[in-house]
Amino acid sequence: MTRSNADTPSTLCRNLTLASTPNVIHLVETVVDEIRTEFQFKDDVYGNVMVAVTEAVNNSIHHGNKGDETKKVYIDFEMKNPYRLLVRVRDEGDGFDPSSLDDPTAPENVGKIGGRGVFLMTHLSDELIFAEDGRQVEMIFNI
Repeated sequence: MTRSNADTPSTLCRNLTLASTPNVIHLVETVVDEIRTEFQFKDDVYGNVMVAVTEAVNNSIHHGNKGDETKKVYIDFEMKNPYRLLVRVRDEGDGFDPSSLDDPTAPENVGKIGGRGVFLMTHLSDELIFAEDGRQVEMIFNI
């Protein structure tokens, strides 16, 4: 894991480079906890950030990098201003087309195990943007 911090009056950056193994999730949770403490997120925002970010990282590990431990997941946390947190998660996989995902709320999909990660990230963040052919997701949270 590589980790760096850079602080300015208007922007806090924390960057993580992680191996594609599930046991790195606790490191992501620790960084979210640190940022929450520093910027005093409300409980509901904290929960949204924690769930959405860990879901994005899990998706990168399992679906993007397909569990290949030689591939990395890159995470950037950036305060855009005192009230907006940008979290960018990128993997080294082949990417995907988010519009091709099934609607998890459709009756035929409700009973399926899985398939709700992007739905959760969309509803828990204030903005969600896919880039780099689906290898990167940017989530913005109003804190």
